[in-house]
Amino acid sequence: MKTATINKSILIVLLIFLTTSCKTRKDVVYFQNVKNFETMVDTETFNAKLKVGDILSIYVSTLVPSAAEPYNLVMKSGSNSQLIDYLIDVDGNIDFPVLGKIKLLGLTLEEAKQLLKKKFADGNLLKDPVIIIRLKNYRVTVAGEVRSPGVYPASGERMTILEAIGLAGDLTIKGRRDNVLVIRDFNGTKTYTRIDLTSKELFNSPVYFLTQNDFVYVEPNNSAVSGASGDSRINTLITITSFLITTALIFVTRN
Repeated sequence: MKTATINKSILIVLLIFLTTSCKTRKDVVYFQNVKNFETMVDTETFNAKLKVGDILSIYVSTLVPSAAEPYNLVMKSGSNSQLIDYLIDVDGNIDFPVLGKIKLLGLTLEEAKQLLKKKFADGNLLKDPVIIIRLKNYRVTVAGEVRSPGVYPASGERMTILEAIGLAGDLTIKGRRDNVLVIRDFNGTKTYTRIDLTSKELFNSPVYFLTQNDFVYVEPNNSAVSGASGDSRINTLITITSFLITTALIFVTRN
């Protein structure tokens, strides 16, 4: 009778180990509530807004190239030369040639272009200038349970969280998909937003489109936390099973 009880205990330990080690489809599949042939209309008109600390490349051209030269300052290094960059200072301004201090904080790149054009027009400085502005520090950081954590630059003027995760090689099997954290800093104020990659509602999240210097963190799921010490679960199982088997053998030997 006691031998049967010990054998039953061994079986229970094995079942507990298996049920806590296995991952289900619900844990790892993205967009689980999307239906076949379902249509979602994208009404998002996201444009990154300029922040303190942003670095801009600004190029001005006109039909008369010499007229634009004072606004295209060049930094020379040996035989090489390149346009200087502009840093948005703590007051939200850049210091632009001739025009002086210009407040760009909170503007989109298009709005910044229009503001510069207006200042050129108001001062009768340039006629119909073409202005090209590039945000040079548009990058995001992806960390935690992804295959390739790191800092990733945006190839264009915006990046979605799905693109960022793709650049990081996707989540590992140990990454928690229903509670991904995005930390955003806007001029010293940090916001913390969590999204669920298993739901289509992520497309409506305010952090679906990432802004420059966003930090994306994928936390470990329960199986990863439980196995944080490597093979601790297996070692524990072996220890418990060995103890039960040893106890059973002692009991059988004595009887």
